[in-house]
Amino acid sequence: MAFSSRLTSSLRPALAALQWAAPRQCRGLSTPQGSEPSLDLRGIFPPLATPFSPSQEVDYAQLEGNLRRYASISFRGLVVLGSNGEYPYLAPHERVEVVSCVRRALPRDRLLLAGSGCESTQATIELTVSMAEAGADVALVVTPCYYRGAMTTAALVHHYTEVGNASPIPVVLYSVPANTGLDLPMDAVITLAQHPNIIGIKDSGGDITRMGLMVHKTRQEDFQVLAGSAGFLLASYAVGAAGGVCALANVLGDPLCQLDHLCREGQWQEARDLQHRLIEPNMAVTRRFGIPGLKKAMEWFGYYGGPCRAPLAPLSPAQTEELKRTFSANGWL
Repeated sequence: MAFSSRLTSSLRPALAALQWAAPRQCRGLSTPQGSEPSLDLRGIFPPLATPFSPSQEVDYAQLEGNLRRYASISFRGLVVLGSNGEYPYLAPHERVEVVSCVRRALPRDRLLLAGSGCESTQATIELTVSMAEAGADVALVVTPCYYRGAMTTAALVHHYTEVGNASPIPVVLYSVPANTGLDLPMDAVITLAQHPNIIGIKDSGGDITRMGLMVHKTRQEDFQVLAGSAGFLLASYAVGAAGGVCALANVLGDPLCQLDHLCREGQWQEARDLQHRLIEPNMAVTRRFGIPGLKKAMEWFGYYGGPCRAPLAPLSPAQTEELKRTFSANGWL
């Protein structure tokens, strides 16, 4: 509850600014002045969980089943091979086949973003080309981090510039410091936003000031900022983010699309009420219980979750009960 209260407090300045800007009318989000983006990323993208069989093989039939259920939700597109897809645990051929499977099932008007980040620039380029050949529309490239101390701004700008130059599809930067221990530096983001084939960033750090500054500093470029979590989606929209890549959308896709809609229509009170109900469930399926928690929650809402690949362990009965209480307390179960 303390965390929820602190987050509520952090939302107040953004909400106050929005209410001040439109005191007598319902004003929603608008596209920043300038030309329209070359590829519109506005909307919600679930970073798909990769389904595994009890023997821990990729279960393509269950993946297709989940995709059929997601087809009725107004997502802008899907992300495959992100952190929630257990990307580091997939063999190279599995990564390509998962993208191919999703592309076959996904309508052409839905975007497919595919993770292709590797530790070396050469391997990243090779996998990015493979993702494009498998049908991805956009490459989502996480920061290399094994040699974290050497990942200076210059090194990262060089890495992403080479990837952007070689990629046959647009590139979105991916900063997820909780997993990599590395926040993509602001000056690197500003420089890379000028690259014609780098069209945005998914920022999962949760620093709203940083996200707002990114939007402001890249406003003259063909570059969009995506919130990396449902927990700060409304606040991100308030400072100009285009959309969200939200793990919770695997479970509560319709409510997150509704939150996106409310923000765009300027229904800020309704949006705030909905955002509040999403904060604790989002925490539960991310930082609290991670992918095992996400997959368990998916099963309660009609999707296949299934096991994770080792060494990720399933939830204990006590953890499962705590997770269920969290969803119930916020009116979702």
